[in-house]
Amino acid sequence: MSKNSWYVGGLNFECSGCGNCCSGPDEGVIWINKQELQLLAEFLKMPIEDIRRKYTKRLGFKTTIIEEPVNKDCIFLEKKNGQKRCTVYSVRPSQCRTWPFWTSNLAGPTDWDHAAVRCPGINRGEKYTFERIERIRKNKL
Repeated sequence: MSKNSWYVGGLNFECSGCGNCCSGPDEGVIWINKQELQLLAEFLKMPIEDIRRKYTKRLGFKTTIIEEPVNKDCIFLEKKNGQKRCTVYSVRPSQCRTWPFWTSNLAGPTDWDHAAVRCPGINRGEKYTFERIERIRKNKL
């Protein structure tokens, strides 16, 4: 068993659509790779060069989606009718797709519970098996 055996019995998660994982107030990074940029460009019906210029920035050798300058929300998070929604949900980057099953959140029960403070979907809803969590964590969706 790996060091992550603390969740061998599985974990519950159901996205509530709250947008907290995409929101400030802290600055973060939303990594996006070339294939994901291409999907985003096709979805938005824009040339990839325009996507890069308008919605991303370089950090070292990687690319990240920009955030709103004031509230640090992802640029693609939109508030409508009092709720925050991702406007590119169907083509969101793998970093977004794998939430909350990030290695940092799965390091131990305390880390999982810390993530749950911000994410109301953690410890609720569907039970994910250890094997499924590991596939998601390793981005082998």
